This record gives sequence, C-alpha cells and structure tokens, in this order.
Amino acid sequence: MRLLHTADWHLGRTLEGRSRLEEQQQFLDELVQIAEEERVDAIIMAGDVFDTVNPPAAAEQMFYDGMARLSDRGRRPVIAIAGNHDHPDRLAASSPLSGNLGITLVGLPTTQLYSYGIERTQEKLNICALPYPSESRLKEVLSDTGEELHLRNQYDNWVRQYFNRMTEWFDPQAVNIAMSHLYVAGSNESDSERPVHIGGAYTVAAETLPQKAQYVALGHLHRPQNVKRAKTAARYSGSPLSYSFSEAGHTKSVTIVDLAPGKEASIREIPLTCGHPLMVYHANGVADVHQWLDEVCPSKAWVDLSITVKDSIAMEDIQAIRKAHKGIIHIKPAFEGTREQETSVQKNLPIDELFKTFYERQTGGGVPDENVLSLFLELISDEDEERSAAE
Repeated sequence: MRLLHTADWHLGRTLEGRSRLEEQQQFLDELVQIAEEERVDAIIMAGDVFDTVNPPAAAEQMFYDGMARLSDRGRRPVIAIAGNHDHPDRLAASSPLSGNLGITLVGLPTTQLYSYGIERTQEKLNICALPYPSESRLKEVLSDTGEELHLRNQYDNWVRQYFNRMTEWFDPQAVNIAMSHLYVAGSNESDSERPVHIGGAYTVAAETLPQKAQYVALGHLHRPQNVKRAKTAARYSGSPLSYSFSEAGHTKSVTIVDLAPGKEASIREIPLTCGHPLMVYHANGVADVHQWLDEVCPSKAWVDLSITVKDSIAMEDIQAIRKAHKGIIHIKPAFEGTREQETSVQKNLPIDELFKTFYERQTGGGVPDENVLSLFLELISDEDEERSAAE
C-alpha cells in the first residue's frame, strides 16, 4: 500500500502580519493533486494542523474542505493528530461528522489502535497514533522534582512504555506503523530553532521510537529529515511552507511511503511547488536594492532586506523600496564597517545575550531583569517551536 505523510501545516499562520492563507490553499490543492497522481491509499497528518489553539474561521473552513477532498469523500482513509499548536478537543470535535467521510481526528492520547482496510491492496493498515503528549494533556505529573533532566527521563520512559504497550497489538499479517508529534533528540532544526532548545524536557531518544513499527511518521520539526539512530524507518515530513526567514531557500516536501506486511518501508520525497519563496538579501546601498529587485527577486517573494549605508536610510528611499515590491517584510540598515564585525560577533552569541544587547540599545542602557529575560525566552521558545521546530 502507498501512504502519504505530511505534517505541520500551521493553517492560519501569518508572516509578520501578512496573511499566508492563499499559499496554504495552494498547498492543499497541490496535496490533493499529489494524492491522486500517486494513487495514495491513505494519508497521515502528524500534527500542528493549525497555528494556534483558536484558529481563524477561514483556516478551519480550509482544513475541513481540504480533508474532505483528501479523503475522496470517504474512499481514502485520512488520519490527523493534534500537535502542540492544536487544541486537542477542538480538533477532534467534528469527529462524529468526519468519521462518516473516513477521516479520523485524534486530539488526545488514547489506548486505541486505529485500523483501516485498504481496498486496492486488500491489506489491513494498523496505526498507533500518539498526539502531542505533554503533562497537561496526559493529565499526569511525570516528575515532581522540578529538575529538567529528571522530567526528560520520565517523559522518554512514558513514551517508550506507551509505544511498547500499543505495538503489542500489531498484526504481522498487516501493515503496522506509528505516528506522533514529538521532538526526537539529535534531529536537525532550522536556523531559527537553534538558539533555544526546542525540545526541552519533552524530548525523546531516537531509540525510543517503536522498532515494531514498519514506519514512524513524525511531526514537529519543519525540516524534512529521516531520524538517525532510530531502530526502524522514522521521518519528519517537514512543513509545507517556509514559516521563518531561517528557512529561506529550503525545499519543502511531502513523503510517500510504500509498505507491505512484514516488509521494510520504501520512502520517497516529493518536492512541493506551492507558496512564495522567502529571500534574505544584503544590499550594498539603495541602488543595489532596486537592481536586485528588478533583475533577481521574484515578484511574489517575501523579502528580508538589509542595506549597507553610511547613514540612516532616508524615508523616501524606504517608501520607494516598499512601492517597488509588495513582499518586503523588513528593511534594516547595516552601517559601513559594522555589519561584518557585528555578524562575526553575534552569530556565536546565545539568544539571551543577543536579547540583552537589543534591550540595552532600545532602552538607552537598561538591563533586563530575570523575569523579563525568562518571559522572552519562553516566548521565543514557543515561536520557534511552531516555525521550524518542534517546538
């Protein structure tokens, strides 16, 4: 049988206030086309359907319409689990209706093994589905010591025991897979995730993923990648769109998995063409900006622009640049003789030190206290986790 693995749609997400709904609709249209052209038998969506627990109505409507099309009105099984950005109860609320279309929506961890009959191959598909498991969603206190290392070990142990218990129900005559929304230690994050440990205490070892599963479909990290050191085939499909400028130039994709009972998984990556490219450009003066926009930059790109100048950028130049390209997100001055020096110094600084430097500049010499710094790190952790993370 042939499965399509996707994750981290983040429907409703914006880029610095710019709507990406049109691009997200393009993705769903392309996903439906891929499912048809590849003759996919079932679709696996491994979490973070939405960008927030309270998504806009347009994003929810897009999701429901997209799922109905992907299920081919009930002829193709589709299963989606809640990620850390989804409200688990809200995601699963439409299950009484979606179930009639062959769509399974799993909000919270359960002890149910999901089974589907695949008509084309006359085979059975078993899925061990683990939505994002946090202490609050599990309604369990995994550690009462307050130590991150202890909680991490207890969390890893909980996930391992869950997979061991669930995979005992696997049938050797069926195709058996697992899916979850997890941060696996040692995986590659995007640049925007590196300053903060996105997994934190909620991290599992690659060896924790269930060996009895023929394939483990993962969501949480936005960069497509296989999981090293896992005892079976395991993969992050990645996000369908680049959601931060740290992902500029990344190729987004979905994963096709061919499986048969008792056989190893055959994995293919299918690049996506949807969405506007994210581009980062360092211009040498205002004239260079206009030449680059005219000759190189795609008309629908989102652009993070810095300009090397002697003095500040004139307001009329800023207005002319924004008028020349509607996708300009940032215009930042880089003063001559300082950009290279600042880059070489700052790229090795931890995120908290960068924030202290920024805070000092913005306040005229102020120093953030521990509460401000902790709040900043918490906010950045949440933001990076959704953008290319996982967390």
